[in-house]
Amino acid sequence: MLWFAIHLPLLSLEAFCALLPPDQRQRPVALLEAQRLTAVNAEAAARGLQPGLKRATALALAPDLLLGQADAARDVQALQGVVHAALAFTPSVCLEGDTTVLLEVQASLRCFGGVSALRQRLSQALAPLGHRLQIAGAPTALGAALLARWRPGFDEGAHTQHLPALQALLDRVPVWLLGPGREHWEALQGMGVHTLSDLRQLPRAGLARRFGEDLLDDLDRARGLQPDPRPWLSVAATFDSRLELYARADSTEQVLHGAGVLLGRLLVWAQARQARVAAFTLLMHHEPRHRAAAAPATELHVELAEPSADLEHLRLLLRERLAHCPLAAPTLELQMACRHLAHRAPPNQELFPTHQGQAEGLVRLLERLRARLGDEQVQGLEPVADHRPERASRRRPAHGVSVIRATASLRAAGRDAPARLRVPLSAPALPLHRPVWLLPEPLPLPERHSLPLHEGRPLQLLCGPQRLESGWWDAALATRDYFIAQAADGALVWIFRTRLAAPEARQVDDAEAGWFLHGRFG
Repeated sequence: MLWFAIHLPLLSLEAFCALLPPDQRQRPVALLEAQRLTAVNAEAAARGLQPGLKRATALALAPDLLLGQADAARDVQALQGVVHAALAFTPSVCLEGDTTVLLEVQASLRCFGGVSALRQRLSQALAPLGHRLQIAGAPTALGAALLARWRPGFDEGAHTQHLPALQALLDRVPVWLLGPGREHWEALQGMGVHTLSDLRQLPRAGLARRFGEDLLDDLDRARGLQPDPRPWLSVAATFDSRLELYARADSTEQVLHGAGVLLGRLLVWAQARQARVAAFTLLMHHEPRHRAAAAPATELHVELAEPSADLEHLRLLLRERLAHCPLAAPTLELQMACRHLAHRAPPNQELFPTHQGQAEGLVRLLERLRARLGDEQVQGLEPVADHRPERASRRRPAHGVSVIRATASLRAAGRDAPARLRVPLSAPALPLHRPVWLLPEPLPLPERHSLPLHEGRPLQLLCGPQRLESGWWDAALATRDYFIAQAADGALVWIFRTRLAAPEARQVDDAEAGWFLHGRFG
């Protein structure tokens, strides 16, 4: 067996600092519990602060110290993100204490290309969470956890795949890293026991009587002399994570900063499910108004045309949506939920541009337009089984990946209404004698000597007629002869002349007779 241990020495502090505005992250920061410091960052340590100091003493040494309250629930949420990232590589994941995640990866080595490649992929998957990592590998679970806590990483020898080499490494590990050894550290130090090697040289019976069996059991499990069964963790079927902001958010930029932390957790959860995000919801819980109840939470739903696992892409879409979302009151807490995943193979990396890559770029463009303009302002054309041109298609919001096929018609469709983008959702083979750009309503044309005039000049008929008789089943009978004509400036237009029926069957008013301009060719 081979175990990876991911130790997060600054988990609690990093979970708090992730909520700070960027301009305050360079300040000395410390976490406080029961009026004593529990964790400090590098800037605070440079001022002489360390865990265990009282609050008054810490402020005397660093008056600009930024204090935060330790929160176990916040730490659990942050640790859950690391667990989800680990579950993307192996289903055998468990916890060791509150700051260490264990993975049994022997069966995953062949899939990911060996120990070094797997460790690198794991570090990359954890990078969006923004934690300092200490990763170690060993044949036993507790042995890997001890190496990860003792040494920063693989480069400093915190890795071995052989049990004798692990036992030699563990002899130099400080005894206080064992859970029971930490409880009896003062007594063990008074006896001259500093490392696990010193502990092994003492009589086992005497150690068991004085310190209990747990100390020896942990030592044997770490060295591989006793079995160490562990319960496996599993990934939840749905994602739901809450985040209390450091300060109330009055602008969308402040909300977006906190939502970025939730997006990182969302992506590692989706990777643990071997899927990509198709849609997610952001809830913004507001501050209670003066002498009134809190305003209802603002709900923002983001739906993707193409499922994605790209953090920057999701952040960009969320930014566009937040820019058009008014806040009823300052936001104190954020909640993100996701129940819509797409289980499919990830896109292949392309060496040269292909149609697939161009289509993906178009889908992302449409997603940004929908996020910026609104779903109703980005519409698609859907074909309808009707010969009348004005009724041969209908508009609906452009959802789904079928918009990929609309690249050739994008510009022509956009000319019809600049404030509303219309993209064909499918690309049927349109007849060449029909233009893409139709006028909203046919425009009556004057005529001279039975020839239509456009801008005061006669049109030259090039092709036609194409006879159309349709709509006899409803109140919009169309009896027309269509022609392709050329204007004086060389532009091609699509015109028709109403064909009058017999007097006894006539359904066309005299005002509808004559020539009409119905479309233009690009």
